[in-house]
This record gives sequence, C-alpha cells and structure tokens, in this order.
Amino acid sequence: MPKMPLADSGLHVDSLLAHGGGGHDAATGAVVPPIQTATTFVRDENYELVSATHLYSRDDNALYQKTEGLIAALEGGAESRLFASGMAAIAAITRLVRPGGTLLVQSGIYWGTTLFLRKLCARNNVALVEAEASDLEVFLEEISVTRPDLVWLEVPSNPFLQVADIRSIAERCSQVGAVSCVDATAATPLILKPLALGADLVMHSATKVLNGHSDLLGGVVTSRDAGSEAWAFIKEERKLAGAVLGSFEAWLLLRSLRTLSLRVERMNENTRKLSTFLDAHPKVETVLYPGLVSHPQHELAKSMMTGGFGSLLSVQVNGGKEEALRVAGALDLFQRATSLGGTESLVEHRFTIEGANSAIPQNLLRLSVGIEHSDDQIADFDQALARL
Repeated sequence: MPKMPLADSGLHVDSLLAHGGGGHDAATGAVVPPIQTATTFVRDENYELVSATHLYSRDDNALYQKTEGLIAALEGGAESRLFASGMAAIAAITRLVRPGGTLLVQSGIYWGTTLFLRKLCARNNVALVEAEASDLEVFLEEISVTRPDLVWLEVPSNPFLQVADIRSIAERCSQVGAVSCVDATAATPLILKPLALGADLVMHSATKVLNGHSDLLGGVVTSRDAGSEAWAFIKEERKLAGAVLGSFEAWLLLRSLRTLSLRVERMNENTRKLSTFLDAHPKVETVLYPGLVSHPQHELAKSMMTGGFGSLLSVQVNGGKEEALRVAGALDLFQRATSLGGTESLVEHRFTIEGANSAIPQNLLRLSVGIEHSDDQIADFDQALARL
C-alpha cells in the first residue's frame, strides 16, 4: 500500500514543514525533490499522455503541486496556487470583479497594492471604495451599503500594523454575497489562519517570510472551498494568463519552507523584545505593533493570532523626515532596503518610497526584524537613536 502523504498524516506542522511536505523522489530515493526543467511532456503512440497529470509546465509542475499541497495544509485550506509574485496573485484575485462591479478595500495597507487597485479599477470601470477596517462598525456598514463583489483586507496591515476583525467581516461578506480575501503576508500561516476565521481566500507574498531568504519573487493564494466559483476563476486565470513561478523558484520556496517554523519563532521573539525596548525609549514617539498591550487592537490580535504577532513593526521617531533618515542612516545591523521577512533585519523610510500622495508619516520607519541575536538588534537601534 502507498504511504499516506505527510500532509494527511496528522503530524505537527513543524514536522510537516521539516520534511517539505513529505515523501522522497521515487526515481532516486533522494530526500530533496529534483528540479524538473522540462516545459512539455510526451505522449505515447496512441497519443495518450505518459503522465496523466503532466501536459505543459505552465500549470503542470510536480514542484508546484508539492509546494501548493504543503501551503494548503498550513492554511487549513482546500487548495493553493503559486504565482510569479505577490502582486501577480493580487492581480488574479482582483480580476474576479467584473466591469461595473465594486471592490471594497481596507485603507492604509501596502502602498503597492493600493496603487495597483486604484489604477486597475480606473481602467476597468470598477468602483473602488477604500475604508478603515479597524473601525469595525463603519466597515461592516460599508459592506452592507455598497454590497461589493470583493472585500480586500490586510492583517496586520503594512506599514500601520492595523488589525481587522476577520471573523466579523467575513460573516458580513457572506451575508451580502461578497468574496472575502485576506493578505496575511506579515503574519504567515503559522500565526494567522484567515480561512478558519471564515475568509474565502488568503494570499501571501511568498517573497517575504514564506521564502525568508530575499532571493525569489513569488505569491500564493489558498481557497477555503475547492469548488467555489471564485476559486475556479483564479485557477483558470493562473493557468491561462501564465503568471507562474519557474521550477527553480518553486524549489527554492519549498526548500525555505522547511525552516519556516524555526525562522518565525526566532523572528517573533526578536520583534517582541525590540518593540518593548523601542516603546520605552524617550526618543521614540510611537511603536506600531499589535503585540504591544498599548496597541488599540491588541486584544483582537490575541484572539486571532497564535504563537506571536509577526516580525513587521513600524516606529515613529521624535521629529520628522530629517530625524527618521538620521536614525536609518546610523543603523549598522539593520540594512536599508525594501521588503520584509528575510533572515536579515531591514529598515525602510516609507515616505521616501511612497511619496506625499500616500499620506505616510514622514517620521515613520518600517522594520523587518530578522533572526540575528536580539541583543545586537537592540544595541543597533540604541546607538542610532542616540544620534537624535
């Protein structure tokens, strides 16, 4: 009898990840899967496919299937699909909304998402409504009034670290027939499972913590219901539009997922310590992090998240743009770069990236906390803040 796949074995998620979803290469016995670079697959003399599951690599790739199965298991979802980037995944989901439809999006989220949605909706005659999701009653009323086709949340939001009530919003979406999707990139499936809270879809920029090594672009979408109309559309969109990963990138992602539990555990603990230090520092105006008791949605975050609150935080230093740039420029361990979720700690002055049109505070620094020793991270910020 064939062995049960690890994803169906009831193993702890740490064990599931450590084995990369389980199994070995049947051809060689290798414990690491091979990289299949072929783009097409042969048929026999009767023109039947030699492998019933492999026709063309745009959609038929054993590494996709293995990685997607592992991520679906992590999310507690039915099926997953990999995309060429997080933005490619977002694009596929938002094309669910047809011309004349309505998209309701949480305000104050990742600027790249907001900018893309504004341009997409303007080009395609889609009504775009932006609303503050942390004000639950206002957001629920917006859903009831606008009756959108799709509701887009980001939990926690980037870079303001706001936390929306996924359960309540997903329930209201279900009542009005809206598809609910949560971008949970900053949390990872180890901390937050939106599908278990009622969301229809969850997406991640796999470029970030899922891969965690700052060496590939990728995105992934997981559905709670394998038979939904929305999921059928997204699967077909991936297949026909071709926004897929390369085989090597899929292999890198699967490799990185093996250490996800260890990386997330260290990064969560480091972020907890750094946020506590910064919150008490006299030269810091505000720390935005749902793990802090002072965060306005701390209790809500606790009710939805397990094992931590993620490795993304933002800090507003005393002063304005000049002071924030002075601190960023004085950091040694924290590298000045865009992105988040890698093993190395990063700092970014968001106003420089986004510009005045995004209304980002000029004294805000977004931090991605890596796996270095926490004492070194704290010491680095301590000496940088001493320059103020």
